[in-house]
Amino acid sequence: MLLYEHPLSSYAQKIKIALREKGVPFGAELPESFGTGRLDGPFAAANPRTEVPVLIDGDVTIFESTVILEYIEERWPEPPLLPRDPAARAFARVTEDVCDTQYEAVNWGFGEILWFKRATGDLAEHLRAEAAAQTRTLQDWLTKRLGAADWFGGKGFGWADAAVAPMLNRSVHYGLGPEPGTPLAVWHARVTARPSVAQTFAEFDAAAARMAAASEMYTTGGRRREYRDHRLEWMIRSGGVEVVLAGLRDGNIRFPWPGGTH
Repeated sequence: MLLYEHPLSSYAQKIKIALREKGVPFGAELPESFGTGRLDGPFAAANPRTEVPVLIDGDVTIFESTVILEYIEERWPEPPLLPRDPAARAFARVTEDVCDTQYEAVNWGFGEILWFKRATGDLAEHLRAEAAAQTRTLQDWLTKRLGAADWFGGKGFGWADAAVAPMLNRSVHYGLGPEPGTPLAVWHARVTARPSVAQTFAEFDAAAARMAAASEMYTTGGRRREYRDHRLEWMIRSGGVEVVLAGLRDGNIRFPWPGGTH
């Protein structure tokens, strides 16, 4: 079984955590054409949007991270990530949806400034401040959903934990993590100790350490960053219209084909 992925992709991390929790062996591969916009080769054949993650299980090829997660849960039902109760299942799915859209967009926007220097001076400071404020709001929301439980799924690790972990961990990487000793910080320490998560985060850390060297490819047009719908919306609403226009003019951002979902 093959997973097309990028170690920095929060969506791919979610899938790797789920596979590792279930003990499913897989190979992970960063597509050679990732970020080029090319529509030839095996990666584009597997997903014409040329987005990661993509799961190839024999004759089955699946993209869209939530659909992949659903496939994993149904294909390998033990141990379950989704609870049996319908309300609890809905709770997990809503948590995932907010993480996959609002939270991912904020993280993405902050990374565009930190790693790719999309803006400088006052605009960069403004966008960083917007991202920091919105991160606090999202973490407050997650704290309320966690409540006094050890896991977002209640007694045991589950679907929502796999979705939250990559998003919150990236905030921690950016220096925007929850205050030490708070319930969300304690949860982050707890989830990081799980072998499935620890391995996934180690891969993230190794890739993040190489971003400074790789960032030039994405600012000179050698590779293009993908602005999905929620990412584009965040940048525009946060005051970064000129960032988008400059990226389009310089040819170093792209929009997925044919839509903007993940």
